[in-house]
Amino acid sequence: MNKISYLIIRLSVAISLFGHGLVRLPKLQTFSDGMLKEFENSMLPSILVMPLSYAIPIAEFVFGLLLLVGLFTRFSAFGSAFLMLLLMFGTCMVENFGALPSQFIHAGFCAILIHFIQSNSFALDKMNNKS
Repeated sequence: MNKISYLIIRLSVAISLFGHGLVRLPKLQTFSDGMLKEFENSMLPSILVMPLSYAIPIAEFVFGLLLLVGLFTRFSAFGSAFLMLLLMFGTCMVENFGALPSQFIHAGFCAILIHFIQSNSFALDKMNNKS
């Protein structure tokens, strides 16, 4: 894959995740309360939803930041893909099927980042010889 194309995909995923996390972190309690309310009639117990409602914005922020600077890119792409799978499952549990296409797209781009990791350039990983 062309290194500039890879960079564009990496930065696109990074900005999306980083932005999601960044705006949610200052209002983490409100976000958590909203998720608990949204899932109250789902099959998932609140004891499972509550910790995830705090972890999701943190994961979005951290994975987004790491992808943005290109540090631990492989790990961050795998983590982001796993996060998308969790979000897709939750989306199905509350029957919010309209959100699935965006999550599929993010997961697909994470798969591209993983598959073409050798094209990762313009990244801190290159300074550390890590991917």
